[in-house]
Amino acid sequence: MTQPATAEGLLAWVPGHGLIAGLAADTQLLVADSWLLRDGQVRGLDRHRERFLRACGDCGGPSLQQLTEFWRDMTAALPRTGSWFPRVELVAGSLQLRLLLRHAPPLAPDVRVWAAGQPDPRTVPRRKGPDLDVLARVRQRAAGQGAQEAVLIAPSGLVLEAATSSVLWWEDDVLCLPPPQLPILAGITTGLIQEHALRGGVQLAHRERTLDQLAGREVWLVNALHGIRPVAGWEGRPMEAGPAPRAKPWREWLDGRLEPLPVG
Repeated sequence: MTQPATAEGLLAWVPGHGLIAGLAADTQLLVADSWLLRDGQVRGLDRHRERFLRACGDCGGPSLQQLTEFWRDMTAALPRTGSWFPRVELVAGSLQLRLLLRHAPPLAPDVRVWAAGQPDPRTVPRRKGPDLDVLARVRQRAAGQGAQEAVLIAPSGLVLEAATSSVLWWEDDVLCLPPPQLPILAGITTGLIQEHALRGGVQLAHRERTLDQLAGREVWLVNALHGIRPVAGWEGRPMEAGPAPRAKPWREWLDGRLEPLPVG
């Protein structure tokens, strides 16, 4: 029976033997998914499972039975104490399934964003995994400008998302996000927020906006690690960040969505 891991590392899954250290080759990722794990609790793990399994199927990955067995062994191996940022992976070539265990970085209450208008460098924008390396380089360039994130834009100038986050914003009392027909990743945390908005009677709208049209507005960057981070400042463009009065109650609600890992 797989026991919870206690250290960082890369574990490869072997059918019938579970997760084993030392067998994982550094290979190009076909699919990846990750989430915040805090003292054995996570948000929307079933949604991450569904997205990962669907993406693996789209790539001609392992059988559904193998994927299900991997997910069971992976869940059992997740640490039950401490703050972690695990990532599940499907690698190209061997179609090896892996679990990368990482301690979670410090979580930030807000974010400064490089708004130079980075052209979208991704090759597979609707699937997380293949473009993680190039997105990491985008974030490195953003860090050189005093920012933690960078906004990706379409050739038309429309806002798509950030390197590792979805972009949401408020226009009066309307919660806005880019139209789904644009090349964007279906964010798990964004989905939770949309459902919460609908239950609470908050109006949602998909709107095409350029970066300049977000100036002065309450803008959020949203992902599974940090949850909701209001934009505290824009770098590389003369635009002001708007106040973010809605962020705190929504962050508190999202923190309350952490649920214990399934047993067995």
